[in-house]
Amino acid sequence: MRNKDINILLVEDHEFTRLGLAMKIENTKGFKLIAQATDGIEGVNMALKYNPDVILMDIGLPNMDGISATRKIKEDLKLGSAVLMFTSRDSKDDIFEAFKAGADGYIMKGSSSENLINAIKTVSEHAAWIDSAIARVVLSSLQTNDVILDKQTKQSESNKKYGLTKKELEVLSLIVDGLSNQEISERLVVSISTTKAHVHNILQKLYLTDRTKAAVVALKEGLV
Repeated sequence: MRNKDINILLVEDHEFTRLGLAMKIENTKGFKLIAQATDGIEGVNMALKYNPDVILMDIGLPNMDGISATRKIKEDLKLGSAVLMFTSRDSKDDIFEAFKAGADGYIMKGSSSENLINAIKTVSEHAAWIDSAIARVVLSSLQTNDVILDKQTKQSESNKKYGLTKKELEVLSLIVDGLSNQEISERLVVSISTTKAHVHNILQKLYLTDRTKAAVVALKEGLV
């Protein structure tokens, strides 16, 4: 259980959007806005300086775009900050490139305040967050040559590839929904250690190291 404020770095170049977000963050209990940046390079420097819990990152930034900044923060600097992409871009290329760069979540700028708050809280607990609108875009990438496999057939073929158990698929579905380990435990009425064991097994079988990439693979491969 978190007993301190979530420290947030805001990286957004549009002044009015940034001011609105800053006000929203500062007025939310349990959130603390520690710094703001107006371009990707400044965002990387601020991340290194403050090591925030969560970085709210736009994609269309000057000097260095948000995806490149995320890659720099995650791969080069190896900071533990969670990165939540907050953008108006909904192309599958941007989405997959963002997650490949290490983003922990992806939410659209048109989302409600409640969804944004939940997304920040979720990624701060190292759980994945994928906007429902984005999930539909990700699912649409399953289309090949204008033919979409029957969902059950797709799930069956994908699961033969990865060998997930029925319970692991259930846990994976909840990971895609953005639930934390504690929330999954409560939903399935199992201990937190059991949930962690399921998550560990899922990541091993998918050959991945984090929950966000597992959520993306689950959607892309039609596992859930």
